[in-house]
Amino acid sequence: MRQPAASQTAVSQTVQDHSIAAGSTRLLVRQTGIVVAATALVALCAHISIPLGFTPVPITLQPFAVLLLGLLLAPGISFAALSLYLLEGAAGLPVFSPHGLGGVAQLFGPTGGYLLAAPFAAALAGLIYRNSRNSRNGKRTFLFALAGAAVGDIVLLAIGALWLGMLANTSLPVLMSESVVPFLASDAAKVVAAAACAQIFSSFSKRSAQTQ
Repeated sequence: MRQPAASQTAVSQTVQDHSIAAGSTRLLVRQTGIVVAATALVALCAHISIPLGFTPVPITLQPFAVLLLGLLLAPGISFAALSLYLLEGAAGLPVFSPHGLGGVAQLFGPTGGYLLAAPFAAALAGLIYRNSRNSRNGKRTFLFALAGAAVGDIVLLAIGALWLGMLANTSLPVLMSESVVPFLASDAAKVVAAAACAQIFSSFSKRSAQTQ
């Protein structure tokens, strides 16, 4: 005995709704896992830290992690990941550089500007990388990745320096010598490294997709 057409439609709609809900749940779980893993990467890089005697700001690999996540993840996800990272640190988890006060105090200390700028720097780097296209073939290129990482790093340095300047109430030459100039060479290397890693990952992901 055949079911009425309306009943068949209702069953089909119910199955479709369940399928959409299951897909949304899987996507949410996957994105949550990515965000948590991203905070772990930033924490690991933050602990690779070298203190400098003449400035309260140490050299760390944290900017590299911030820029890399910005290039690899969608802007919204990278912003969420770095925001969660800040919340973890504020809650007292050992995710910040060990050369600091720790917890909320570190967010409001000399390096607070660099930390608070991280979500915005990552999202901006991702926006530039994803919205820029090669006019011939539509691919994101290394130059676009480099531009995104460079702009993101400028945001980190600028906000970090402004924050330190407000706390220390010092002259511009002293501020530049403590919060910008000592990090230019190392940050340039981090920008190039983040762009190269993002481009390699993008090429690898594309080849993997083509073989499936």
